[in-house]
Amino acid sequence: MSTAESCTGGMLAQAITSVSGASEIFEMGVVSYSNRIKSMLLDVPEDILLEYGAVSQQTAVLMAQGVLKKSGSDIGVGITGIAGPTGGTKDKPVGTVYVAVVKNCDGEQKILVRNLALYKEEKELTRDKARELTVLKALEMILEICEADERNIKDVNDE
Repeated sequence: MSTAESCTGGMLAQAITSVSGASEIFEMGVVSYSNRIKSMLLDVPEDILLEYGAVSQQTAVLMAQGVLKKSGSDIGVGITGIAGPTGGTKDKPVGTVYVAVVKNCDGEQKILVRNLALYKEEKELTRDKARELTVLKALEMILEICEADERNIKDVNDE
């Protein structure tokens, strides 16, 4: 597994590697806070960043696919969002966070992507709370895509 994180700043990688034996499953983590690094290290096309923004479903998926390709892992996770307290807009308020989990399976990619919309479930969303919730939800999504694979489900987004 490999991670590409923006708003969580490596917290997902830290959570995974805090467990003894993580080296058996964890390959690498990239903190790609700037658009330049998203493009340079993760191959997120600049036109996607311009059209949809760094905080978008498209960018999260491309981040996950980029880290997957660079690492050779079976699972790649992309996280991008607005943790706050600044940076939010009417269209993308603080707490807008996209998480994508991409799993290579027999030459195909299974993709699970969500807008966590943390602002909908937390009235007083702090930066720390947004980042912590994102990590927890990303871990749940990783388990979900792995469990779906065990049940031989083709597209976990259809559940």
